[in-house]
Amino acid sequence: MDIETGRLHANGISFSVLAAGRRDGPVVLLLHGFPEGKESWEQQLIALSDAGWRAVAPDLRGFGGTDAPKGVESYAMPHLVADVEGLISALGEDQVDLVGHDWGAQVGWPFVSRYPGLVRSWTSLSIPHPTALAQASGLDGNPNPDPDQRERSSYVGLFQKVGKAEEVLLENGAQRLKAMYRLGPNPEAVPEDTVNAFISGLQREGRLTAGLNYYRANLKPAAYAAYPPCPNPITPPTLLLWGDQDPALGRKGVEATAALVEGPYRLVVLEGAGHWLQFERADEVSRAIIGHIRGQ
Repeated sequence: MDIETGRLHANGISFSVLAAGRRDGPVVLLLHGFPEGKESWEQQLIALSDAGWRAVAPDLRGFGGTDAPKGVESYAMPHLVADVEGLISALGEDQVDLVGHDWGAQVGWPFVSRYPGLVRSWTSLSIPHPTALAQASGLDGNPNPDPDQRERSSYVGLFQKVGKAEEVLLENGAQRLKAMYRLGPNPEAVPEDTVNAFISGLQREGRLTAGLNYYRANLKPAAYAAYPPCPNPITPPTLLLWGDQDPALGRKGVEATAALVEGPYRLVVLEGAGHWLQFERADEVSRAIIGHIRGQ
């Protein structure tokens, strides 16, 4: 099945998208993370389309071929959640199977909490329920965070530094940014040409800043207080896929997620996997998503 390119217009943003599968099939919407783009889902797009779904992966705002509005507040969670609602409407769908990784999952959880009627099923890759993660990391102001998660989240401090983070990540040909794709137990999982494509996109003027603004606008106690990530129970069928060697996400938040999901819930631990699950365990991830949305 060929992968198509196209555009969707939603919430005042023009989104670049990849899609595969029959146009009358049920839609799976896949949301990528940082520092990635829609291409991170290529193997899942093929697998889902072969299984009968219409799979759609947009570049999120600020990434790839999608518009990048200026200003930190343009990346605050209410805008990101509204983007997902707008994309579903632009697709002409009443419901989708929603899948998110990294920041795509950070946005997906609040969306599912607020718009459960638009979601047939929810799959999060790597990211536990945001309340559990915030408590474990201390990003919600918790004075007693989990030491392990606190250490794993320490990079967020750099990302919050406007100008300094851009300088550090882009110096020496974006050496440190490139190194992010090589962290974890499977350093060659993300193909070199894919890494280079992502890096080239982030080296465009203002694009790395747009990606970092996700952190700056949302990962601070004031943002959690102003816009609680999940004010309502998570009721759609939910799957969490987590690699037990993920350098950024520890076990504490993952284990606390079950108590925060009201609907049917399943955790799948991918032993020996790190953070880039779509690449490291492409077939396993695709099978797990397909089984979940089939209700198996």
